[in-house]
Amino acid sequence: MKIRCIWEHNGNDTLLFSENCVGAFTRGESPETALKKMPTEIASYLTWRGLPDPESFETEIVQEKISALQISDADSDVLFETEKVPLALSEYEMLKELALKSARDFLALYESVPNKNESCLPARRTFYGQAPRTALEMYEHTKNVNNYYFGEIGIEASNEGDIFSCRARGFEKLEMHAGFLANEVFKGSYGEEWSLRKVLRRFVWHDRIHAKAMYRMTVQTFGPDAIRNIFQFIL
Repeated sequence: MKIRCIWEHNGNDTLLFSENCVGAFTRGESPETALKKMPTEIASYLTWRGLPDPESFETEIVQEKISALQISDADSDVLFETEKVPLALSEYEMLKELALKSARDFLALYESVPNKNESCLPARRTFYGQAPRTALEMYEHTKNVNNYYFGEIGIEASNEGDIFSCRARGFEKLEMHAGFLANEVFKGSYGEEWSLRKVLRRFVWHDRIHAKAMYRMTVQTFGPDAIRNIFQFIL
């Protein structure tokens, strides 16, 4: 399997995104470190999606973005070149279902945590404030990008309800706009470029960041059998 990667970096910090496995990513202090992690991430990702695990992996960097953001905290503003092209309805439906599956599984992961307010993690500050420590904080942070992401492509959404229901309503509002499959590129907050394809990818990517953090925190706090490994993470 060839994994096409987008490399976003700031100094010694690297984010590596898979172009063909939407939402899969690795981080590291160098592209070499992040590339070495990619086969494990893809194996986990494919298992989560119920897709076959290929016998071999080959990685290729197809796009590079030099960023001024805090890559070490997974801050990102890259728009893939492939995220600028229109969508066929069948592809949109597939990507939407992936984003909804991710939300549904994130909710199930959160609900399986025995104590939503307990954590062994120390306090840590990130570019967006204090890093979420407890399952509740991680869940609320992940859910509450809904209005932001949809808003960047001109769709009025909200963060009301659970992570699945508010995301599903966002897609319903999106589909009321004629021509949404044209995948227009918008200039969003802070000059960042957004498109519908990027929103679809960002939802899955952001879910994976915080689902992995929630899974790891719960295992460390309560033990390996305390939480369902719904996303099939390999720690």
